[in-house]
Amino acid sequence: MAGKVSRRSFVESGAAAAAFTIVPRHVLGGRGFTAPSDKLNIACIGVGGMGKNDVEGVSGENIYALCDVDQKAAEESFRAQPKAKRYVDFREMLDREQRNIDAVTVSTPDHAHAAAAMMALRLGKHTYCQKPLARTLHEVRALAAEARKSKVSTQMGNQGHTFEGTKLLREYVEAGVIGTVREVHYWTNRPIWPQGLDRPTEMHIPAPTLDWNLWLGPAADRPYHPAYAPFRWRGWWDFGTGALGDMACHGMDAAFWILDLGYPERVIPETTALYTESAPKASRVEYRFAAKGSRPPVTIYWRDGDLRPPRPRGVPDGVKWPPADIGGQLWVGESGMIVAGMYGEDPKLLDAKRDAELKANPPAKKYERSKGVYAEWIDACKGGPPSLSSFGGHAGALTEMVLLGCLAVRSGRTLEIDAKSGNVTNVTLPKEWLEPVYRTGWSL
Repeated sequence: MAGKVSRRSFVESGAAAAAFTIVPRHVLGGRGFTAPSDKLNIACIGVGGMGKNDVEGVSGENIYALCDVDQKAAEESFRAQPKAKRYVDFREMLDREQRNIDAVTVSTPDHAHAAAAMMALRLGKHTYCQKPLARTLHEVRALAAEARKSKVSTQMGNQGHTFEGTKLLREYVEAGVIGTVREVHYWTNRPIWPQGLDRPTEMHIPAPTLDWNLWLGPAADRPYHPAYAPFRWRGWWDFGTGALGDMACHGMDAAFWILDLGYPERVIPETTALYTESAPKASRVEYRFAAKGSRPPVTIYWRDGDLRPPRPRGVPDGVKWPPADIGGQLWVGESGMIVAGMYGEDPKLLDAKRDAELKANPPAKKYERSKGVYAEWIDACKGGPPSLSSFGGHAGALTEMVLLGCLAVRSGRTLEIDAKSGNVTNVTLPKEWLEPVYRTGWSL
């Protein structure tokens, strides 16, 4: 579909179609309602890479349509779902199939998240979107507002929020197992793709299976280069959010939820050399949060580029530190420390003796365990409890916090943040960093 499709045209075409068709049974319950006995008709946008996992994750429902700009990347999903209709342009798919689908998954590169998810929301479709929810603060806030308005079921793909370990972490912290928490450290081996680069000057011809113009989507036009796709887009600010944006929606999720962090009051970056268009090779970011309710001030430390947190006191010399090279988290309290995986998995006290005692006598379970990120969303689509990482709730707020760190890294400046609005108060950042300009034919 070459041109911009307005919301009004969707509404008018949908209304006209409804006058001449039998309304499906699941529509009778109202907008966004699906009877629990029915299978959802799901359209999936971006079905290679992580998108393939998302297709598999919802495959217990009816995969009605698949869309990808890269036909080679989509091959496995196409083979697994031979009856699904196939599209290259998600705008065309949603336009043509709006009467036939109930829900949409969005698993594109970050720069297309907002455009795809917003179109789905405005059509009244339940929407699942990979993390980070969007690439810029404006896009996140627009999606959150539309999700609250549309009242459909939404979920971000930060699956650690549904894990047993994250619930255990909260129960440990609230039971006072390590006393008052003053700081939490996160680290990751990302980026595992090249970044800290200048824009390449050569022009390459994309494979015939890749529609480069559609891959660019709302982003400004530029020649294809393998430095961007496949997979390497994450390090480029026009397409991704670097290692921090990629992994902090997983790792920092636990602290954001458990400590009710909200907006930081200050974000302090330290990085390797800065580049105009790509994220640095490594960064250390300090998020400072003011006291809130009964919680005292707390500092969250983020490290990427394979930077590691200092070895805590009390860790025996023969014990590997950090315990996982790929990443993890360390909670520091006044009377102990807890270490866990990046997704909150397998939390344990650093003191082995105390950890054994804790495992033998754990605190009471306070938080209901989840069926998993996909099942939780699908249940919500069918009238069950709301998903725990919805766009208008946890997911949007968490992504905003993460993106404030990305802005600090990109600018190389300490940012002071207004606690109520989440806006930067001490530095005037380029407007396009906050609210991107979309190409003609694309809209939010």
